[in-house]
Amino acid sequence: MTIRELSQVEINRIAAGEVIERPASAVKELVENAIDAGATAIEVIAESGGLSLIRVSDDGIGMDEADLALCVRRHATSKLPSGDLMAIRTLGFRGEALPSLGSVGTLSIVTRPRALTRGHEIEVRGGETSPVRPAAARPGTCVEVRDLFAATPARLKFMKSERAENAAISDVVKRLALACPHVGFALTVGERASLQLARAADGDENAVRARLARIMGREFGEDAEPVHLERDGLALTGYAGRPTLNRPDASLQYVFVNGRPVKDRLLFSAIRGAYVDVVPRGRFPLAVLFLTVRVEDVDVNVHPAKAEVRFREASLVRALVVSALHDALRCAGAMAARPTGALTPASAAAPEPLQYRAPLRTWPQSPYRSTYPQPMTEPGAGFEETALAFDTEDASQSSANGATHEARDSEDANYERLGMARAQVHNTYILSETPDGVILIDQHAAHERIVYEKLKAALLGGRIARQLLLIPEIVEMPEDDAALVAEHAETVAGSGLALESFGPGAIIVREVPALLGHCDLQTLVRDLAHELKDSANTVEARLHAICATMACHGSVRAGRPMRLDEMNALLREMETTPNAAQCNHGRPTYVELSRGDLERLFERR
Repeated sequence: MTIRELSQVEINRIAAGEVIERPASAVKELVENAIDAGATAIEVIAESGGLSLIRVSDDGIGMDEADLALCVRRHATSKLPSGDLMAIRTLGFRGEALPSLGSVGTLSIVTRPRALTRGHEIEVRGGETSPVRPAAARPGTCVEVRDLFAATPARLKFMKSERAENAAISDVVKRLALACPHVGFALTVGERASLQLARAADGDENAVRARLARIMGREFGEDAEPVHLERDGLALTGYAGRPTLNRPDASLQYVFVNGRPVKDRLLFSAIRGAYVDVVPRGRFPLAVLFLTVRVEDVDVNVHPAKAEVRFREASLVRALVVSALHDALRCAGAMAARPTGALTPASAAAPEPLQYRAPLRTWPQSPYRSTYPQPMTEPGAGFEETALAFDTEDASQSSANGATHEARDSEDANYERLGMARAQVHNTYILSETPDGVILIDQHAAHERIVYEKLKAALLGGRIARQLLLIPEIVEMPEDDAALVAEHAETVAGSGLALESFGPGAIIVREVPALLGHCDLQTLVRDLAHELKDSANTVEARLHAICATMACHGSVRAGRPMRLDEMNALLREMETTPNAAQCNHGRPTYVELSRGDLERLFERR
């Protein structure tokens, strides 16, 4: 077989296969060029999913005749003046996009520098370039791509539906719009103007929030918590969504490195790790994060699409992201789950939307002052165990040592954010009354979070109190599971649980954390084996997973009667516990109904 040198057209088509995977890739490259050119307004038009037409217009610096002739030649770029690939400060730098587009479709460029009175145009069709010729043009550049992939029809077979391609184009524009709030964007898909974003002036937080709301949704724009942390030459800013706002996919997680939109597994993993305790498994939080790194500490030349990066200190980057998100969520406090539409009476034709209520903060709250009526009913009195993780004696200071509800009412006492318990429903849910409505609390989920946070705090301080079992408990389980638990016994011991192998297929439990009190050790150890199989490999992740499992088994169970003072003690502890609105698995611990919600339920308004 004879070796031959590929033609320039063939080289460009091969490059196009790497750079231009679909119409959205072409839009990304062209919009990035416009941003690099200093544009303050960018308009994108796409027809037939971008296959028949893509037009990107900007008001940037434009190009003169000489630059226009060079820009369609492969590896010709103005963005590497020093030739140093480790000092890239622009979105584009390879010089491959325009010649690649010209090799697989029809490319035309009309441009004019602001200092000149007339512009020029050039066309590339099937890899053949026309001479540069004069043209009437506004300041800036307009790039058109028609009949994308017409020169490579096999690629058309791999395109998705027009709707899917339009969605991909929209996502690309949204990512770049989030990265550049100082640039105005207009996107028209087909015959519909799908996105209009005004440019934000420097320091205009309201305009930035408005753009967030337009792209991420109103709730995110209103409620997202600011993120800001600098450490070890790294800086992270942006916005973190509250745990109650989550989705079944990660499509609303936007990450930027030095202003570049990326889809980096390390950063997405860090987001997942930061929310692991507060978002249900299989759900994804919303976030917009901007990471600033020294240019020499990040490699953006990993792939022609420039969507992947490689960090010199990956562990520092991950730790920064996790810490920053933890800080933001801690400052955000807890937020009650919102009532669903299923609570709206069927006869209500167009009910008013439920109003946003300020979140519960985990630092001292402004107390309510109110008098409460007598309890509707007295809960069952069969709850006599004293091994609860919350302290009814501490809570009793605000309730006259837990004596009676009547004493508190007569004194017109101050009450906290979660109100006062009135009854236990189905021995599972606590009904609490507040001055502005009612709250339903899942007693197991709420207590599980409290125990988990106490275990984590004790673990962090290296002071988990242990309780020696008078009679050690033997747990029988499959031999493989028993061997796995025995193998990690030393790691598990860090969480206060002393386990040893007791022959094939058996584990003996000698000590447990004192916080757990009485719990089902048989189920706990078996669940622990399952957790050790699925947990991350880091010791910290394993310990937190172990603590979560122990908290689940050491908490007040659903179906367990509680006294009124115990219920109020639980509420008081929730008010001072981080992430109290979600259990360890991310499920809500309480639901709040305002007076307005109740009135709408009964059609009183």
